[in-house]
Amino acid sequence: MMLFTSTWKNSKTFKMVPATGDCPYVECIFDPQLKVLAVIGRNKKDQFHMIPKLDLNGDPEPRKNPRSADKMVKEERRTLETYQEYYLEERSDIEAFINHFAFNSDKYDFAKYFELEVTE
Repeated sequence: MMLFTSTWKNSKTFKMVPATGDCPYVECIFDPQLKVLAVIGRNKKDQFHMIPKLDLNGDPEPRKNPRSADKMVKEERRTLETYQEYYLEERSDIEAFINHFAFNSDKYDFAKYFELEVTE
């Protein structure tokens, strides 16, 4: 996998993408606010998700009585095929994972993202 600089939730961070076709992971994203590495694997599974309910025109149906400002449309629970996700929370585990899978881990300074203070 290859490490590179990116943005996540309006903060600078690093991500990893496969460098070869036989890599067992699709993508890795480091959340600098939570200090967690999200690893998305190639394996897929069926999982429940809440998705907007659509009208006949394909537009989200508005709720008659919104529960809150972020729940303005009707939702329905559906089973969707999604990639398996893993979350590494310990810094030592994250560093071991990166050093094992990223070919440029010796040249890319990913440790600086552990020290950044993220403000919302």
